[in-house]
Amino acid sequence: MAEEKTKTEETVEKEVEETPVTDQEPSEEPVKEEKPEEAVPDEEKKEEKPKKKSGKKKDKRDEQIEELQDRVKRQLAEFENFRTRSEKEKTQMYDMGAKSIVEKILPVVDNFERGLADEKEGDPFYDGMKMVYKQLMTSLEQAGVTPIEALGQEFNPDFHNAVMQVESEEYESGVVAQELQKGYMYRDTVVRHSMVAVVQ
Repeated sequence: MAEEKTKTEETVEKEVEETPVTDQEPSEEPVKEEKPEEAVPDEEKKEEKPKKKSGKKKDKRDEQIEELQDRVKRQLAEFENFRTRSEKEKTQMYDMGAKSIVEKILPVVDNFERGLADEKEGDPFYDGMKMVYKQLMTSLEQAGVTPIEALGQEFNPDFHNAVMQVESEEYESGVVAQELQKGYMYRDTVVRHSMVAVVQ
């Protein structure tokens, strides 16, 4: 019986010795499981860092975009101002050129009027000159040239140039009694003042 006990004790001791080995194996498994759990947050941290960097880059890009937008807006405003200035300059240059041409044409108109002062109805030459004069005046009116009304109007230094004073029973004092030379306007500006005689 003692020999049998020793055999059983030996088997029990062997089992006891084997059991801690089996206990160590499962104890190692949770340790292996803990390592990947610790590695996961490290990877998440690595992933979070570049996100922060990318956010900073987006902020810089947004600032650059805003600066570029401001530059574009300023350039557009400058271009609009330049366009308005250039249009004004063009109109002024056009008006100046047209005014100078009208000033050169007005003596021709005066000569037409002097030639047509003596009416000679039935003369073909007179009729032809009269037709040319009418055509010239219509073309000037279409261009914006209009004669200044002087006879019977109150003297206005902005439109009339008084050369002499006369006595008149028909008109009151300060009224234009005679028109010696017709004046003309181009649109809103006076090209030539009317040369007039004013009642005393």
